[in-house]
Amino acid sequence: MFPLDRVDAWLAARSAETFRVSRVPFDDLDNWCFDPGSGNLRHRTGRFFSIEGLRTPADGPDAPEAFQPVIVQPEIGTLGILVREFDGIPHFLMQAKMEPGNINTIQVSPTVQATRSNSARAHGGAAVRYLEYFSGSGLGRGRGKVLVDVLQSEHGSYFLHKRNRHMVVETCEDIPAHEDFRWLTLGQIHRLLRRNHVINMDARTVLSCVMPAAEGPAPADPSFADLVLHSLGRSAVPRHTLPELMSWLTGVRTHARPPARPVPLESTAAGGWVRGPDRIERRGGGPFTVIGTRVEAPTREVTSWTQPLVEPSGTGVSAFVAARLDGVLHVLVEAREEPGSLNGPELMPTVHCLPGETHPYLGHVLAAPPSRVRYDVLLSEEGGRFHHARYRNLLVEAGDDFPLDTPDSHRWMTLGQLARLTGFGQYVGIQARTLLACAPAAM
Repeated sequence: MFPLDRVDAWLAARSAETFRVSRVPFDDLDNWCFDPGSGNLRHRTGRFFSIEGLRTPADGPDAPEAFQPVIVQPEIGTLGILVREFDGIPHFLMQAKMEPGNINTIQVSPTVQATRSNSARAHGGAAVRYLEYFSGSGLGRGRGKVLVDVLQSEHGSYFLHKRNRHMVVETCEDIPAHEDFRWLTLGQIHRLLRRNHVINMDARTVLSCVMPAAEGPAPADPSFADLVLHSLGRSAVPRHTLPELMSWLTGVRTHARPPARPVPLESTAAGGWVRGPDRIERRGGGPFTVIGTRVEAPTREVTSWTQPLVEPSGTGVSAFVAARLDGVLHVLVEAREEPGSLNGPELMPTVHCLPGETHPYLGHVLAAPPSRVRYDVLLSEEGGRFHHARYRNLLVEAGDDFPLDTPDSHRWMTLGQLARLTGFGQYVGIQARTLLACAPAAM
């Protein structure tokens, strides 16, 4: 087992490489251009991704339609983690990976984190390490046993219909770990999830599909950690059955507003968006801007490149409110649709706010006394497309004044029910998956 107290030294050694990320004007982006007809920002090869426009229909008779830039990346990427037992204990092969938008440059990532363009080496760089364990040919040769293989959505506030293939593959092969990789136990990863900006978004969303659980009744005098593990187990008796919850979500999806539609980037001017020489921003301020960057990364498959990044305007808030209902820990989820969602509303945390947004339950979360705050950690979003994007992630126990009767947009669920729905794909939003992965780290 790799000692946890050596993780800092490992990450520091990887960070000692000369990584540089600098902002540049759009005209200095190599092989990127604004399409003269649509204004879309795209790569000259047509690969990777593009920045286009999105029009969201009015949500009510008196509400205006909304416009925004959106990342269009129709490829399905692969997020994969290799698992192997050492002395009877499952270990996960994790990578210290540099992403240009990371707050602290290096974060702990899945074994494989690759777009289809990167997997196909469209960038002309080196091959993705260990990718063969997650490809059809490698699996067909018996190199691993698939434990998880499911499509999941990504941020619908910034992406249009983006999905990634989440995989967990168990192997018995003796795999020498490259210096950028280390085998860590699930317990070690959960302890690292108590720290700001260490475990990256892609690792968290895959790990949400691999959750520990305690079976049998909860202890007579359970700690909060005991309640979390019991809530993840199948023996926890929920307020609503899983079929009831799926029926509720299907009903919400049935009555959702018409889907948002892609439009030329230049059309976002109707929503106040303007393009300058080095940024695309909303006049008067908005939730994010689009910037250009130049990257030097000696340990990546390609050691230098340029690209646009989406830069949120502040720190978002993502929180579960938890309550003990008949002795079983439940969390309050919201059926909520983001503009770029593929299948309509998904299960989101009790509160999910982009920078500058508000929510009916936000005050309850932010005003909770320390005794009811069980988890409060700053975590980064995916640094390959976002620049310094971060959320304050919280798990807060409901106070005596919190209403247990919920509006139709919300339902109480056990963590186990939420975990089982991750196996179906595109039911649980990425923000809820992050908090699900973090729940065992709650004190």
